[in-house]
Amino acid sequence: MKKYQQINRQRKNRVFRVSNAVKRSSDRVRLCVSKSNKNIAAQIIDDVAGITLVSASTRDKALTAEIPYGGNSAAAEIVGEAVAKKALAAGIKQVKFDRHGSKYHGRVKALADAARKAGLDIGAAGEPKEDKPEKADKKSAKAPAKSKAEKEMAKAAAGKTQSKKGK
Repeated sequence: MKKYQQINRQRKNRVFRVSNAVKRSSDRVRLCVSKSNKNIAAQIIDDVAGITLVSASTRDKALTAEIPYGGNSAAAEIVGEAVAKKALAAGIKQVKFDRHGSKYHGRVKALADAARKAGLDIGAAGEPKEDKPEKADKKSAKAPAKSKAEKEMAKAAAGKTQSKKGK
């Protein structure tokens, strides 16, 4: 039972983390993916207006002829291509990818890759976050570390040292 509680807790944390990252900037519309065991759906949502602009699903009548089973990666690729084609026809070129707490692998990754190949700008897979600088940049920006003797000399030059006898 504890294993499932841990998995649910991890999923809730992932949902919170992903949704905050996606909703932080409102310069793009949102490509939201939802999946079940048998189907997968994707829709492009304008959060400012609160409307769905484009959608595609394994349950769409136009796609059911191509998809024998909707719960696999092949079906996700077809849905990704369909939503990208509809978005480009509607004049949408850039979207934010909202995986809604699902891990970025399997069907979710297949859908995103297919949408990228069809011409939709989701961002590169594994691209670093734009808001936070990388840790390596912070370290390289710092001055080189000083030894203890150099620090004491700098304090003495600034007149900040006090003799221990005077205290």
